[in-house]
Amino acid sequence: MRRRTVPTAFAAALTTTAALTALTAPAAARDLTGPGAAPVSVLARGSAAGTAVVSGQDVPGTRLRTEAVHTATARILEIDYQVQETGYWCGPAATRIALSARVAPPSQAVLAAQLGTTEAGTDDISQVTGVLNANLGTGWYETKRMPDDPPTQAQRDLLWRDVVLDIDNNYPIVANIVAPPGNQPPGYPPNETIYHYFTVIGYDDAQRTVLIADPASFGGYQIYWLTFDQLATLIPPKGYSA
Repeated sequence: MRRRTVPTAFAAALTTTAALTALTAPAAARDLTGPGAAPVSVLARGSAAGTAVVSGQDVPGTRLRTEAVHTATARILEIDYQVQETGYWCGPAATRIALSARVAPPSQAVLAAQLGTTEAGTDDISQVTGVLNANLGTGWYETKRMPDDPPTQAQRDLLWRDVVLDIDNNYPIVANIVAPPGNQPPGYPPNETIYHYFTVIGYDDAQRTVLIADPASFGGYQIYWLTFDQLATLIPPKGYSA
């Protein structure tokens, strides 16, 4: 992810350094996907917006699995979640999470190379679309742009259709978001604009919420529910792979 606070190069450098230090500080990553490890029960706390399904497992590289759920109103995919391993690998980490619903995914490092990710991040959502299709051997994913902020009703309708269609067919969505102060997912730095990638892995039609697997683990939040309306306002002027 990338952050923006005050418009000076010096302040931006300090912010970037702090973010990288926080996400790359030496610590033991945990693998909670091995034999005998139970998948996370994603509906144990409900699906209301703001509900944290997983929190506290924020060491870079930590892995866990979510259980698949299919009820009358909710659909959630089984995925292999992993906290991003550097401060600028949100694109590779979100792509890895999406791939894990269907295949054993490459490492974040391999995906970073495929995406052309640098210390400035992953340039465009179209790069994610191409890497998803290449690793899955499919043409399922397309790049969907949402240039209007706020989004038009047609763009909102298409996004909800894509969420339902993709999740129902076992394809997570990767979204490129812009989260400014006042419109942020839980745990995000409140005084900063965050440029980021995360993965949509489920929805609840009754609650009109979406389940997010967020590789950044801001504030210790890894997997959480958002309202669909907030998701729709976070993506512009970027886009998503669906």
